[in-house]
Amino acid sequence: MITFPRTVQVWAFAKPIDLRKSYNGLWGLIKEELHRDPMSGDLFLFSNRRRKGCKVLLWDGTGICIMMKRLERGQFAALWSADGQAVKMTATELALFIEGSAYVGRHALSPEAISTAQLAPADRL
Repeated sequence: MITFPRTVQVWAFAKPIDLRKSYNGLWGLIKEELHRDPMSGDLFLFSNRRRKGCKVLLWDGTGICIMMKRLERGQFAALWSADGQAVKMTATELALFIEGSAYVGRHALSPEAISTAQLAPADRL
């Protein structure tokens, strides 16, 4: 399992795609339909209509990487939104999605990120 820090943003594409798309096809979807920068370091998740397969695309600073998974039993969670907006996830939620968890997209599985404004002042420690 490849792990990513919590600060990495994951964007799930809002509708099913043809998983025969490769680097250039997925890159185009990110630019044209998600209106995001594929070179941002974010992860981009795509799945097919039957939700048996998924691909994750990322730019690692030197090139494009694609990770793929096909489930032999069951389906991936349905992350497609009715409004066509990309679903934002945490790296932990992505890991659960790839494992086949049915709860991803239905319930908040990760706590909200803590900002420095929420932390106690240094003089109180």
